[in-house]
Amino acid sequence: MTIRVGYFPHNNSLFVLRHLGILEKRLDVDWVDLRSLPASPEPDPTRDLPTLHSDWLFADGGYDFIGTGFTPPITALAHGRDIVYVGISGPRVENGRLVVKADSDIQSAKDLAGKRVGIAHGSWQTTLLLFALDNAGLSWSDVIPVNTSVTDGADDFRSGSIDAWVGAYPGLSAVEADIEVRTLVDTEGLFSHPSLWFTSRDFAEKNSQQLNHIVDALRESDQWIIDHPREAAQFFVDDIVARGGDASLDAWESALRNRPFGINPVSDEFLDEQQRAADLLFANGLLPKPVTVRDALLEQKV
Repeated sequence: MTIRVGYFPHNNSLFVLRHLGILEKRLDVDWVDLRSLPASPEPDPTRDLPTLHSDWLFADGGYDFIGTGFTPPITALAHGRDIVYVGISGPRVENGRLVVKADSDIQSAKDLAGKRVGIAHGSWQTTLLLFALDNAGLSWSDVIPVNTSVTDGADDFRSGSIDAWVGAYPGLSAVEADIEVRTLVDTEGLFSHPSLWFTSRDFAEKNSQQLNHIVDALRESDQWIIDHPREAAQFFVDDIVARGGDASLDAWESALRNRPFGINPVSDEFLDEQQRAADLLFANGLLPKPVTVRDALLEQKV
């Protein structure tokens, strides 16, 4: 049986695992690069969330297992996808934050009202901005969310076409080297921002042994990243250069050193955070229906 595993650079663990050949010793694997899949229609960040990750989890030519950030599984549940959580990383509060230029007149999240805020919409960045707005007594409709990639967000922030930006490392490092930035909202203290891995309930229930092999391979690969951060960083740099971009090996190494690796059981604290995000996303018109995140629990723990 061939197991299809989706991967892309934003889930560092799966991206490195793809390059090490560890999982192939355990399973017949078909690696599916998410960047090669036809994209869903560009979402309107004022009222939609992208559904790419869950669409291809259930599609022919897609994948059986995937790792993402905080928001995609909530979106999947809201669109009726029967997914289950497999595991989570530790907190990634050092991965990024909401920033403004040092001379900006925006002094607090409350000052974001009417401002253009750059986010990679549908990712953890949507949740960070929504939590920050809610804490400030604002709603999604009070700001102008601008959907950007990591690269485009950096350029838009430099040029001033957006007023604030949820930047992530290592891309944020390049901006900090060019201009003086000020932290408006830290991720730490706002939410834990873990990586997470999920699959369909059908796959989990019918392929428990294969799922255990994936989890074991991820743990082995993550330990390799911890022990060899510079070698791991080279995989990301090579990928960016092959696609015509530029990347700093030092910046990538620093980013990987500051991230938690390992796949842990789903915790009540994580589920409570997911539920708060789901409730806010629905209340702000970004989900088609309410979500109960504990519906996605898998009886078998990692």
